[in-house]
Amino acid sequence: MKHGKAIAWILLAALLALSGCSGGGASGTDNGYQEVNLSMAVNGTDTQIDSLVANYFAQLVMERSGGNVVIDVFPNDTLAGGNSTKGVEYIAVGGSDLGAYATSVLANLEPNISVATIPWSFTSYQQAREVIDSTGGEYYAKMLAGKGITYLGSFHNGFRQLTNSVRPVTKPGDLKGLKIRVPGSAVYMSTFKALGANSAAMSWSEVFTAIQQGTIDGQENGCSITKSAKMDEIQKYMTIWNYSYENDLFVANTKIWESLEENTRRLIQECAAEACNWGRDQLEADEAALIQGFRDAGMQVDELTEEQLSAFQAAVSDVIEEFKGVYGAEACAAFGIH
Repeated sequence: MKHGKAIAWILLAALLALSGCSGGGASGTDNGYQEVNLSMAVNGTDTQIDSLVANYFAQLVMERSGGNVVIDVFPNDTLAGGNSTKGVEYIAVGGSDLGAYATSVLANLEPNISVATIPWSFTSYQQAREVIDSTGGEYYAKMLAGKGITYLGSFHNGFRQLTNSVRPVTKPGDLKGLKIRVPGSAVYMSTFKALGANSAAMSWSEVFTAIQQGTIDGQENGCSITKSAKMDEIQKYMTIWNYSYENDLFVANTKIWESLEENTRRLIQECAAEACNWGRDQLEADEAALIQGFRDAGMQVDELTEEQLSAFQAAVSDVIEEFKGVYGAEACAAFGIH
């Protein structure tokens, strides 16, 4: 999106926010739910978990409101010209009413949001659920409140795994010299640097071609995204090491949220929570099948043992301690990071 268009959109969003919601007018109805149309922005394609959760949520809201509350889902950050950073900024100013974004993206607004991406903060999806649904979620809500965003829930984006085209990675030394695409997060960049890899931050849309051309050797991501991006077609090796947990946060613009009638807010909150748990269940259930699918596609998949993992954890222990200091005691305590 060009600069002038972005400014125009933000000004328009501000005017729309004053009217109660950016998607249209609202009025009370006999069934207790106001008639309102809300937009929901997500970064992923139609087949990725954020879009699936958003569409499931929209269906729940439509059915339970008797058609009064309509959620229009916009994948691929179409409202922000495909730019996820702009996408979360639009949530903050009311350019989008609702959204679901990875914590690594929301960290552009509030860096401490990505505290749980510190390597091996969680050892299982169940642990992540329990922590985030208590103290972790409370921390997210507190941090986002100061940015004009209301936290409604969280769902898995997945434990991040590694793929590459050069060699199996089962010990820290195997990463030495490999050029791996990672998101621009300081946590991820520092982790791979400590392991001897050359980390490259580039747009996700460029990764497939960059691997094909040999510009980079590999990438790291959750299994579902690795599959939807067809990495199994161009990568030979996969390492299952659960080195970092990533989740998407289900959020709303606070001014728009507070403009809704109480009963409508309650419905949306309930449906958001249900959709988040549905998304978690889906991702967990699908992951084993995805890993087997990678094997069936001809990839060598190495699932690391506790002993093998301990070598990686030792190699990045300084990085873990560094970022515990960066995020601070309050953030770490909220996610049980000691």
